[in-house]
Amino acid sequence: MVQPKVSVVITCYNYGQYVESALQSVFSQTFQDFEIILINDGSTDDSEEKIHPFLSDPRLKYIKQNNSGQANAKNRGIKQAKGQFIAFLDADDLWEKTKLEKQLPLFSHDKIGVVYSRAKYINKDGMPLHTTIKGKYLQPRSGNVTNFLFFDNFIPFSSSIIRRQCLKTFNGFNESLEMGIDWNLWLKISTQYAFKFINEPLLIYRVGHPGQMSKKAEKRHSCSDQTMKQFIHQYPEMVSPDIIRRALSYTYCNRGRYFSGKDLSLANQYYTMALRQSPFEARAYIGLIKNFLKHIFKKKYG
Repeated sequence: MVQPKVSVVITCYNYGQYVESALQSVFSQTFQDFEIILINDGSTDDSEEKIHPFLSDPRLKYIKQNNSGQANAKNRGIKQAKGQFIAFLDADDLWEKTKLEKQLPLFSHDKIGVVYSRAKYINKDGMPLHTTIKGKYLQPRSGNVTNFLFFDNFIPFSSSIIRRQCLKTFNGFNESLEMGIDWNLWLKISTQYAFKFINEPLLIYRVGHPGQMSKKAEKRHSCSDQTMKQFIHQYPEMVSPDIIRRALSYTYCNRGRYFSGKDLSLANQYYTMALRQSPFEARAYIGLIKNFLKHIFKKKYG
């Protein structure tokens, strides 16, 4: 097989109801110089049955393994990839047909490591959702993005195309993390490479179904803490003490807001932690006041 320009790595774990659509969205691309490496990470549903009709296409390499987690599955796909660029697609998501055609030209020089796009959203049944991503640190950025990326992950994973050399340099995904493996990798890549984004929703991102990893908030928080601590330790010159304090305050405020509807005491702990990092963080004061009023209301009215 002639070396393709792009290797598309798709990982699937019990996404039988979605994987067929994901594959079709790749095979329908206007840019056709690609291979697909599909890793079935120990699915126990009908994923293999849905994948089978596509196996006759020589561009698809199918690998079935025991369930080993998303980082391991993606790394196995990377090891099999032959392309100069590697694009990732989770089996529950879809691409617009011009995605590869529009993103690849943005790799205009060797120091551009990642090109990504905006996303539009659908529910578990494929119906469009009118979702707007708000927040200063969730807006897409180009160039040297470390100082913004350290606050939050603004890169939709299945929109990403990565220069293969980046994955060699940073050894792929961290298999000690259960979640947030993409953010962990983006931060490391950002220490040596620039990022670019195309201001179009070329990814169709599916939300709200039971298997979605991003719904496990407590585990996500733990993995996020691990990523931030490791990055500060490994790259102490990349983010200033002020950026670290502000990013931690931002993170704790987000968690305070998350737990405000579940556990007021824990939410208040996070808001207090935010103020220790940044005493002038208005969101923390507002959150504490709201939680106090909730407590009074609950005490009075039950």
